[in-house]
Amino acid sequence: MKITSAVAAIAGSPSVVAARVVPVVAVLTLFGVWNRALPVIAELVIVVLLAASVLAAVHHADVVARRVGDLFGALILAVAVTVIEVGLIIALMISGGASTSSLARDTVFAAVMITCNGILGLSLMLGALRARVAEFNPEGTGAALATVITLATLSLVLPSFTTSAPGPNFSTPQLAFAAAVSLVLYALFVFVQNVRHRDSFLASPPARQPAVADRRDGDAHEETPSLRAAQVSLGLLVAALVAVVGLAKVESKTIEETVLTARLPQSVVGVVIALLVLLPEALAAARNARRGRTQISLNLALGSAMASIGLTIPAIAVASIWLQGPLLLGLGPTQMVLLALTAIVGTLTVMPGRATLLQAGLHLVLCAGYLFLAANP
Repeated sequence: MKITSAVAAIAGSPSVVAARVVPVVAVLTLFGVWNRALPVIAELVIVVLLAASVLAAVHHADVVARRVGDLFGALILAVAVTVIEVGLIIALMISGGASTSSLARDTVFAAVMITCNGILGLSLMLGALRARVAEFNPEGTGAALATVITLATLSLVLPSFTTSAPGPNFSTPQLAFAAAVSLVLYALFVFVQNVRHRDSFLASPPARQPAVADRRDGDAHEETPSLRAAQVSLGLLVAALVAVVGLAKVESKTIEETVLTARLPQSVVGVVIALLVLLPEALAAARNARRGRTQISLNLALGSAMASIGLTIPAIAVASIWLQGPLLLGLGPTQMVLLALTAIVGTLTVMPGRATLLQAGLHLVLCAGYLFLAANP
């Protein structure tokens, strides 16, 4: 699969003008509201700008990715999303103190459940509604799912059973090992997907894909951006990332107070972060699935889950050197049951290489069950 093709649909979400204006407006707003008490209306405006900045960041990352090529483009896109996710996590952990010690775990697990059940289930449902049966390549999709489950088990399940450190957390050597292994597995998958076994992640050989249908669906490949356009997008990408992290810090206290007032568990904050970060990927996956490109939708969903674990855990591990308090990574019993069920159902869904509305419904129900239990443990 060409990663840049998989995420090209994201670039169509915001207009080019909006994608260029939003980062500038967001940065100026950040300077204007930093360390100030804000009225409710201003808080709502900041939330809208925060979400728009996430979309703009991924849009500009895609422009740069299409300029530098698939392999480096995949890394740029993954790093951009990871910076957003890590920035949100660290901003809330700094302001929340000990009460946010499990925020990284909650966010990463939320990303896994939302991508492997919510986005994947939505993609299968739209694909099945379009052609009765959603077809995809089981070899590449199975490899992606296996990598996600392995990363999730090593990083989120094992801390609940290790004995070197008290509580559901790793000792320092164990955390370093988990971070290193996560990076290695993610890099290996990117290499296999983009270089070694690219065909395993394509629904059909590129030569057999109907160009007429692509033009009909508005899916023809965009031209490679000019060097100047890529440079402009790189600058706007940095601005958007700064805005996202900064505005998240501004909104951190409001988010925590809202969760506390609603008497919701602290883990809901992780769900909110995951939903915000995964919004562009969800839109792109749905758009591709509606066009019958189920394989690209699944690649996008599972790739997002993989990046969330494979890059976020190492980043948080490094940040934990400066963060105060423990870093709780181990899942609870309910979460482990949901992860195990996701692994089993996902494997049975992927093996045949085709899925109906039933498989889509199973994954969507699992996602709904997770969201319900996150608010009502």
